[in-house]
Amino acid sequence: MEIPFSEAYRIKMVEPIHKSTREQREQWIKQAHYNLFSLKSSQVFIDVLTDSGTGAMSDRQWSGMMLGDESYAGASSFQNLKDAVEKICTFPLVIPTHQGRAAENVLYSATLKEGDIVPGNSHFDTTKGHIEFRKAVAVDCTIDAASNTELELPFKGEMDLNKLEDCFKKYPKEQIPMCVLTVTNNTAGGQPVSMKNVRETSELCHKYGIPLQIDGARFAENAYFIKMREEGYADKSIKEIVREMLSYADIMTMSSKKDAVVNMGGFLAMRDEELYHKCSMYAVMNEGFLTYGGMNGRDMNALAIGLDENTEFDMLDTRIRQVAYLGSKLDEYGVPYQRPAGGHAIFLDAKKILTHVPKEQFIAQTLGIELYLEAGIRGVEIGSILADRDPKTGENRYPKLELLRLAIPRRTYTNNHMDVIAAACKNVYDRRESITRGYVITRELPVLRHFTVELEPAK
Repeated sequence: MEIPFSEAYRIKMVEPIHKSTREQREQWIKQAHYNLFSLKSSQVFIDVLTDSGTGAMSDRQWSGMMLGDESYAGASSFQNLKDAVEKICTFPLVIPTHQGRAAENVLYSATLKEGDIVPGNSHFDTTKGHIEFRKAVAVDCTIDAASNTELELPFKGEMDLNKLEDCFKKYPKEQIPMCVLTVTNNTAGGQPVSMKNVRETSELCHKYGIPLQIDGARFAENAYFIKMREEGYADKSIKEIVREMLSYADIMTMSSKKDAVVNMGGFLAMRDEELYHKCSMYAVMNEGFLTYGGMNGRDMNALAIGLDENTEFDMLDTRIRQVAYLGSKLDEYGVPYQRPAGGHAIFLDAKKILTHVPKEQFIAQTLGIELYLEAGIRGVEIGSILADRDPKTGENRYPKLELLRLAIPRRTYTNNHMDVIAAACKNVYDRRESITRGYVITRELPVLRHFTVELEPAK
C-alpha cells in the first residue's frame, strides 16, 4: 500500500492545555468586553488567534539561543542574521527590529509624509495603520477575484497590474514613495502571489521609478505555492524560488515571528545605501542600536537558523498540509471559507455563515465570539472592526470580505485539534439561523482599534 503522509518532525516537549465549560466562557468573554484579544491564554483551549510568534522552535534554534552574543554593538549574532538575510533573501543591508510592525515604523518614518499614496495588494492592518497614522493613503490594488470566496484560483492574492498602473498614472511619482506587495496576501485569506505577478509588479514599479517593498512575513509559504502551482518551478528548491522572488524587490519588511518561526523578532532589509542611512536614525531612536535593533543576540541567532530551516520543503509541506486538512474537514461539513485554503490559516466567510447579523453589528467578530463560546477556540476578526474608520469621514469602513481567521501556529497543534476546530465550526454553522444579533462598540482607539476595542451585545 502507499505510505501515508506524516509530519517532518517529532515532538520533544509538550504544554498542557485545559478545557472549560460554556458557562465559564460566557463569563470570561463578557469580562473581556467581547474582545478575543483581551482573553487570558488560560481561558482558551485551542488558540488560533495568530500564527505570529506562537510556533514551536526547533532544537537547532534553541541550541543557537544558548550561543547568543549579547554585546551591545557588533555582536556576532547580528552578523549571523545579516549573513542569513543576504544569502537567503538577497538583501545586503539589514536593520534588525523587534517585530514586523517595528520594521514598518522605521521604514515609513523615513519615507512617508502627509498626502502620500501607497498602493498595494490588500495592506494588512499594521501596514495600513502606519500609513494612515502619517496621513498618507493606502490604495488597494488587489485582483477582484480575491473577494469571491467560492472561486478557486491558484494565485488569488495577486496585484492587479491595471489598477496599479492607473494609480501610477493618477499621482505624480514624488507622491508615491513605494508600492507594497504582501506575500502571501494575509488580508485576502492567506492567498499566494505568483512569481509572474511578482516580476511584473516589479517591472511596472521600476518603469515608473517607484521602489517595490515586499512584506515578507510569509514569503517561504508563498514560495511553496509557487513550487507546487506555477509552471517552471516544480524542480526548483524553495531557497532558489525565494531568492528569485525577493530579487525583484527593493525593500523587504519582515515579521520573523511567522516564517522564521521565532517568538519575537523582525527586520528591515534594502539595497539602497541612502535609504539605509535615512532609516538608521529612526531605528536607533525607536528600536536600539543598529546591530541589535530591539532583539537579544540569542533571538537573532534563532532567527538566522529559522530562516534557513523554514526555507526547506519538508517543513513547509507539513505546515501547509495541516491548513489544507482543516479546509477538507470544513468541506465535509459545508462550512464556507475563502477558497482555496490559505498558507497559514483558514478564513471563514462570516457573511455566508451569519446571514442575519447586520453589517453594523460586526459579522466576523460575532462569528469569532460564537466559536469561542462553542468550544474555547480563539480566532481573529478580519473585517469591519479591523478596517477601522475612514480617517476623513469618521464612518466605519465595511470591506467586501468579512472573515474570521483561524491562524494555525507552526508545529504546535495536531490534526486532532483541527478536528475539534472543524466540529465546532460545524456546530456554529448548524445553528446559524438562530444568531441574529451582533455587537456594538463602546470604546475604541482611532488607529488599529481591533486589538483593544471594547464591545457589548447589540440590543
